[in-house]
Amino acid sequence: MRILWLIAGLFSLVVGIAGMVLPLVPTVPLVLLAAYCFARSSDRLHEWILNHRIFGPMTADWRDNGAISKRGKNAATVSIFIVFGISVVLGLKPWILILQAVVLTSVLIFIWSRPSGLR
Repeated sequence: MRILWLIAGLFSLVVGIAGMVLPLVPTVPLVLLAAYCFARSSDRLHEWILNHRIFGPMTADWRDNGAISKRGKNAATVSIFIVFGISVVLGLKPWILILQAVVLTSVLIFIWSRPSGLR
C-alpha cells in the first residue's frame, strides 16, 4: 500500500509543480495532497516537502492551522473567475453554468473561510 501512496504523492507533486507555470492547475492543493501521501509512504519525502523553502510554509500552515495564505486565496479566486468567464464566453448551457457557479461558489466559501496563512 505504501507504494501506491508514494506514486500518488509523486504524481500530485509533479502536477502541482507544473501548476506553478500552467494557468488553472492548482498548485497548493496538489502539494498538500503530495504531503499527505508522503506522510503515509516516505518519511524522507515527507520531511523534504515540510522543509522545502517554497512548499514547506504552505504545507505547515495547512497542517498546523488549516490555513491558506492570502496570496493562495487570491490566486484561487482569480482562477475561479477566469474558469467561469471562459465557460460563459464559450456559451455553455445555462444548467451547466448554474451547476458550475454553485460548485465554484462553494469552493470560494471554503477557501475564504479558512484562516489566512501565518507564515
